[in-house]
Amino acid sequence: MTRGALSRLLGARARLRWVHQILGGALLMPYFLLTQVGVGMAAGGVNALSSLPLSLAAYAAALPLVAVTAVFGLVRPLSVAAVRAMCGVPGERLAEGPARSWAARGRTSAWWTLHLGVGAVVSGMSLAVPPMAVVLITLPLVSGMREAELGLGWFGTKADPYVAPLLGIGLLAGLVLCAAGAGALVARMAPVLLGPTAADRLAAAEERAADLAVRNRLARELHDAVGHALSAVTLQAVAARRMLDRDPGFVREALAAIEDTTRRTVGELDAVLGLLRDGDPARPDAAPAPTLAVDLDGLLARTRAAGATVTAHQDPGPGGDWAGLPAIASREAYRIVQEGLSNALRHGTGPVDLRIRVLAGPENGQRELEITMTNAPAAPGEREPRTTGGRGLRGSAERAALLGGSVEAGPYEDRWRLRAVLPLAGGGR
Repeated sequence: MTRGALSRLLGARARLRWVHQILGGALLMPYFLLTQVGVGMAAGGVNALSSLPLSLAAYAAALPLVAVTAVFGLVRPLSVAAVRAMCGVPGERLAEGPARSWAARGRTSAWWTLHLGVGAVVSGMSLAVPPMAVVLITLPLVSGMREAELGLGWFGTKADPYVAPLLGIGLLAGLVLCAAGAGALVARMAPVLLGPTAADRLAAAEERAADLAVRNRLARELHDAVGHALSAVTLQAVAARRMLDRDPGFVREALAAIEDTTRRTVGELDAVLGLLRDGDPARPDAAPAPTLAVDLDGLLARTRAAGATVTAHQDPGPGGDWAGLPAIASREAYRIVQEGLSNALRHGTGPVDLRIRVLAGPENGQRELEITMTNAPAAPGEREPRTTGGRGLRGSAERAALLGGSVEAGPYEDRWRLRAVLPLAGGGR
């Protein structure tokens, strides 16, 4: 118990907290020097430092100035960094970044005033008490000090050799207790005054959500671009190998499709890596994102080159092509079709029936883009082993949800079906 008490009073953490208080006292000095000039002038031009009451008045006048300057943005980050390093307060209990709201600034102002105010008292005691204690402890040993002009003439009885050292030791013990108590108080108040407010928690949650959304987007793009390309290239290579001796023309077509697929995928991969490097989705040298209007025919051709039979029924509605779709809907619809075809090739068998059409929605006549894809499910022994954990279909559902739509995938009668519905709000690109 004694060792634990000494550790709390003089251990490494207690010493760091003591240094933290002295730092607060040092930070108060510019305010104190400014106000002592004003207090001295108000008292008739005297030196406020020569009078204890005037010094206390200057100290009290400095605290409002401390509170006002604490509303600036850098005070909270600097205070949080010091508290983490020197007071032993867990970082998760403290706020990150500058105070955003006036409520947070008010709490930071209260913390700054507490730290500098208490730190000034501890600093003053740390400067004054040790020399006084040393004099008292050594007073019985140095007889000449009794006649010195030190204001110690009141030690004139026979009890002097015993009283003075005990008083000096008591002063040192009191200093240690006060410093430890002040450090504990400040450490306890730090999470209260420097902890995150509701606005800080909301901002942090929004930042984490935005970061997660970016990561999920990059994961979807990598999966859909690279995953589909690898699946298509594998199937095209298998089909070419099987037809190598029987149909050289088909083999040439499959090899050309492999070349085209890999070239396009390299461009898409470079665009995604550009997002990872500098977060700029609109670099001039980046490959444009594929869309239904520009790239659907190429996707169908590459899928057929892998040996699959794909029957596509397209009904773009008025205008007769997909160029009238909003750009974001056209991009996400292309990725959904791409993922559906990839799954149909890996896990299904027989012809793939693809239907893409624009419908009048059930509410307010808002148009919807419907994508339906069906084919027969492969027998359990004929399916390609699943290696992606279903991330592709989950990514398609996330793409649709971003537009307020939905994706359904699973058995339908005796076939496997993917159905996606994307609202077409507005017609802008």
